[in-house]
Amino acid sequence: MSEWFFLLIPVAAVSGWWAAKRGNARRGISGPTSDPAFFRGLNYLLDEQPDKAIDIFVKLAEVDEETAEIHLALGSLFRRRGEVDRAIRIHQSLILRPNLSKEERSYALYELGQDYMGAGLFDRAESMFRELVEMKLHRRRALEGLREIYQQEKDWTRCLEVAEQLRLLTGESVSTESAQYHCELAEESLKHGNGQQAVAHLNHARRVDPDCIRATMLQARIAMGQGDSRAAAELYQRVARQGSQFLPEVLSDLVDAYRRSGLEDELSELKRLYRVSPNPALAMMLTDVIQEKEGDGAAIVFLVEHITGYADLVGLERLLDLYAPKLAGDVQTQAAVQAMLAVIGHLRSCRPDHQCEQCGFVARRLHWQCPSCKHWGSIKPVQPESIGDCAGTPVDRRLA
Repeated sequence: MSEWFFLLIPVAAVSGWWAAKRGNARRGISGPTSDPAFFRGLNYLLDEQPDKAIDIFVKLAEVDEETAEIHLALGSLFRRRGEVDRAIRIHQSLILRPNLSKEERSYALYELGQDYMGAGLFDRAESMFRELVEMKLHRRRALEGLREIYQQEKDWTRCLEVAEQLRLLTGESVSTESAQYHCELAEESLKHGNGQQAVAHLNHARRVDPDCIRATMLQARIAMGQGDSRAAAELYQRVARQGSQFLPEVLSDLVDAYRRSGLEDELSELKRLYRVSPNPALAMMLTDVIQEKEGDGAAIVFLVEHITGYADLVGLERLLDLYAPKLAGDVQTQAAVQAMLAVIGHLRSCRPDHQCEQCGFVARRLHWQCPSCKHWGSIKPVQPESIGDCAGTPVDRRLA
């Protein structure tokens, strides 16, 4: 239903025109929007019957070729059905009409820009949206269209310019997006070996969004590249404070920074971080260090405590791995353990590692921009469920 709801946008946009036409109807002047067929077409859209709606709108358009609102609705329907060429022709013909009002032309320009976007003709779509910005009509939607184009083209400098225009127009914060654009520019600078420029972009990112975790991660990476492992360790620890769920993304680098900086009590530091964020990756890293420094028995004790509190399949799998060698003489139990490991491995493969907080999109790796809803910074690593929190409540199977 929500998909077809957007087909009503051009019709809703011209509802004001229809209200004006009602006055004409009282004086005996008729128009397509006073035709009952027009409302039957709208009902078909609401009933999710777009084919019937298109049939009606096509007939109405044939009766009166000069009716802008019918053509706007028809073009929008064609575009969302994937018939972009037909939508482009309809909206182009509207724009070329000499008697089209400024408001009607602005709607046609926006719809044509959307058509070009759907066809991948970004340069033409950009031209339509820029014209709307200059006309000061539908500026927000036009700027959002431009931002989408520049994001797809990875033109982060222009993204920053459009974000600032949107901030001035709407008064809404664009700090998250702007910080991410600076991070993208920093990544590009690092690829080209320009570390100084990368640092400048990251400083900009931190100024517009002090909580930008990505900027902190990149700063830590630069510090490690420069051989400053202590500064890198401090920055990675800041990541844990900014968003503990992101710790798995930097954990191996953090441990490497600990070791290079000569940190004596690595085990104590990992335990402290675990208390902040008891995620699977950190639990496994801590298990390795405990096993190395204190032996298998201590590692098993830690894992038992871990999975007692958290429904962590990774921890359970590792626990069974540690127990398996102790059962070498018990063939039947060994077979049972291997069967359990196979089941756990299957369940793990069915669970995502990351999920978008905005739309629920799931992924195996971290994306700074959600591929589905296009929000920045909304994808987060999935954390294990607390067993205490789940007791007596239905388990959410959405991620399974």
